Amino acid sequence: MEIGNNLTEKGQYDYKLVLLALEHGDQRAYAELMGRYKESVYFMLLKMVNNKDDADDLTIEAFGKAFNRLAQYTPNFAFSTWLFKIATNNCIDFIRKKKNNATISIDKPFENDEGGELSMDIKAPSLDPEENFIKKQKSILMRDVVEKLKPKYRTLVEMRYFDELSYEEISEKLDLPLGTVKAQLFRARDLLYNILKNSQAGI
Repeated sequence: MEIGNNLTEKGQYDYKLVLLALEHGDQRAYAELMGRYKESVYFMLLKMVNNKDDADDLTIEAFGKAFNRLAQYTPNFAFSTWLFKIATNNCIDFIRKKKNNATISIDKPFENDEGGELSMDIKAPSLDPEENFIKKQKSILMRDVVEKLKPKYRTLVEMRYFDELSYEEISEKLDLPLGTVKAQLFRARDLLYNILKNSQAGI
C-alpha cells in the first residue's frame, strides 16, 4: 500500500512507523508513535474530563485501543487524526459509564479527592495469565510504556514486574495498605497488558 500524497511529511513518517509496527512487530515503532502523540492526546483528554489521573489513564487506554486496531488504519488521512478520534470516542464512553455507574467496579479503583482509595480486597492467590504475560515482557517497549505511567503506578509496576516483589513486600516497602497496592496494580496491569499483548502479535 503506497503512502497517499495527501499526507504531510509528518503524516508520511507516522505511516512508515505504522508499517514497521504491523509488518515487522517493531517495538521501537510502537514506542515512537506513543512518544510523538502522548502529550497532545493527554491534554486533549484533560480538557474533556478535567481530571489528571483520568486523563493519564485514558491516554494509555487510547494507545492500547489504537495499537490493537492498527491494521484498520489507512493512509487516506493522518494517523494523528485517527488516533485522536479513537481517544475521543473512548473518553466519551468513559464519561457516559462514569455517570451511569453508581457502583464501584474492581476495574475502576476509586480514589477520593484527598488521594485516599476505597479499601478493596482483590484476591490474588496466584498469578493469572495477564500477570504471567507482563512478567515475561521486559522489553524496550515495556520500559518505555512504564516510563510514561504516572509516578504512583510506575513505582508499583517496577517493584512488581521488574523486581518481582509480592503484594505484601510492596505494601511494606511503600508503607501503603495492601488493598491500595492491589487496586492500583490491577489498573496499571490492565493498561500495560492492553499495549504489550498487541506488540507481541507480529513477532
